[in-house]
Amino acid sequence: MGVEPKTTDGKQRLVLVTGPSGAGRATAIHALEDSGYEAIDNMPLSLLPRLLQGPAYPRPLALGLDVRNREFSTRALLETIEDLTRRTDLQFEVVYLDCSDDVLLRRFSETRRRHPLAGAEDPLRGIAREKQALDPVRDRADILIDSSDLSPHDMRAEITRLFSIEEGLRLAVSLHSFSYKRGLPRSADMVFDCRFLQNPHWQPELRALTGCDPRVAQYVSEDPRYAAFLEQVGALCTSLLPAYTEEGKSHFTIAFGCSGGRHRSVAVTEVIAQTLALAGWQVSCRHRELERELGQNQ
Repeated sequence: MGVEPKTTDGKQRLVLVTGPSGAGRATAIHALEDSGYEAIDNMPLSLLPRLLQGPAYPRPLALGLDVRNREFSTRALLETIEDLTRRTDLQFEVVYLDCSDDVLLRRFSETRRRHPLAGAEDPLRGIAREKQALDPVRDRADILIDSSDLSPHDMRAEITRLFSIEEGLRLAVSLHSFSYKRGLPRSADMVFDCRFLQNPHWQPELRALTGCDPRVAQYVSEDPRYAAFLEQVGALCTSLLPAYTEEGKSHFTIAFGCSGGRHRSVAVTEVIAQTLALAGWQVSCRHRELERELGQNQ
């Protein structure tokens, strides 16, 4: 079966896969290659501009990169991502594969391999160094996949679901909650401000909870403007998503923000996710600030 060289809007598709060692980058790259992508793993960053010169490749491109790259530095990778994001001839996405420390440690123990940043030291030291170096890249990612509970088979299925280039696959919709204090998610295609809703932060019994807690969700829903807001947002999303599918997009991100990114935006994100899932869309959720808190507490 032939593969179109570009997306329907005339752009070369490029997927960059990164994340800590042991999180599943090789499995993801192999899955993309099996799905029809031209896959290149750990190519030196200095060669990337040359790779993207000239006419579009006959297939979408997938690049794998981590700290083992001989030219790796956090700054260089972030600059590369920014340069690629600004290019108008690319449909560019960054996929970050994350994983809990204990699962990474178990994977290195099972394979009896040394962590690339640990040497003869405890692998946990290398894991900590690598995650610290990659934290800014994680924050910049368009798609975050936690592989802690994923088998290689599950990882392949998730990558195929998100990035298959076969005809007829549905648009994958990602919903993100975020804090305006930390800036808008760069990957957002559509953004809604939830700061007008009543804030659970000012309720002592709710402050330590998150928007995933039913008590917080109930409090937010009691705002007299909530029901109309949810109805109109749901109607807008369900009416526009088919148009983006027809445009040829394979992934669409909707973001909901509030002051701290812990209560209102999280609660609204969860409800809209259910609404879109019931309407038949492929939906995934990411709560950016809650992920930050979890990472700091590990």
